[in-house]
Amino acid sequence: MKKATLFSLFALLSYTAFAQQAERLVFWETVFDFGEIVEESGAIDHEFRFTNNSGMSMRIISVHASCGCTTPGWTQDMIPNGQEGFVKASYNPKGRPGYFNKSLTITTDLEGSPVVLQIKGQVIKQKSESVDEFKVSNGNLKLKTNTLNLGKIFINKEPQSKEFSVRNAGTRTIKFIHVMGPTYIKTQMPSSLNPGEVGVITLIFDAASRNQYGFTSDNIQMETDDEEVPLKSIPVYATIEEYFPTLSSEELSKAPVLNLASSTIDFGRLSQGANGQQEIILKNTGRKELIIRSLQPNCSCVSAFLDQMTLKAGAETKLKILFNTQGRKDTQQKALTIYSNDPQNPVQRITIMAYIE
Repeated sequence: MKKATLFSLFALLSYTAFAQQAERLVFWETVFDFGEIVEESGAIDHEFRFTNNSGMSMRIISVHASCGCTTPGWTQDMIPNGQEGFVKASYNPKGRPGYFNKSLTITTDLEGSPVVLQIKGQVIKQKSESVDEFKVSNGNLKLKTNTLNLGKIFINKEPQSKEFSVRNAGTRTIKFIHVMGPTYIKTQMPSSLNPGEVGVITLIFDAASRNQYGFTSDNIQMETDDEEVPLKSIPVYATIEEYFPTLSSEELSKAPVLNLASSTIDFGRLSQGANGQQEIILKNTGRKELIIRSLQPNCSCVSAFLDQMTLKAGAETKLKILFNTQGRKDTQQKALTIYSNDPQNPVQRITIMAYIE
């Protein structure tokens, strides 16, 4: 009976230590599912982002992968309180068909048990492009999805391109006559597609000319002689960020650092029709000038204003956040994304919560 009691006490203490560590490092996610990945495509990566919420600076000491097929990476430098870090998992599917479930064990200089992250997915063989993959109809032209999503595009790089396969599902040849769209999106398309033929549409996106950070939504229109839908309108999505090369420890020590007083804003209970307002402090704890590139809320109900968009080393400024409750009720969770020239954490998010009565 005494042994059982001691074991229960040890288990409780171990669980409490893990809970405390997990709370100190607030991960956006602890499990990531890659879904289906093609064996022949090579290694795939995923970054687990976290915020240091321990109240002190901390460092990741080591990351141990449960399998040699998984190569870990992580933030090497000290992570101040309130700042973000990452743990990267790179999985090599070569010679490993079927389901996988691997773990990464993170040890830090904080007290408590290690944090365990998990990646999983299904490794499949290369598929030949089949008719079934083209599920979205735009007249007689078929696409794999109803949008053309370019994914992440860098604002400080040369225009980037991506190819999208399309198929003529009709009984007549489709001729592509003209394309219309924003000047920062160039479109290359086949002159024509015969019945059953698969072709490629290439989009070349100039993020510098688009000049907007975060998620962007555009549209292109293709003029064709398709008798069913001659003018084809297709949405184009992209997420624009700034690219930073890998810096040495010395370079990072001299770089700007964006420090948020808090990564969460809770407006509490608000009455319908009322507007909430809160402020937090942003500080440049680095040694070079910090430039706030953009403030991007994910909802029209959130507005954000900064006293200053440029901060010298050691300077701070107030970020004012407004929440408009009009037309909303019950629990609300939104986000404000801050883009800056902090090379370690150029994209930081503030979670905004409220309950509308």
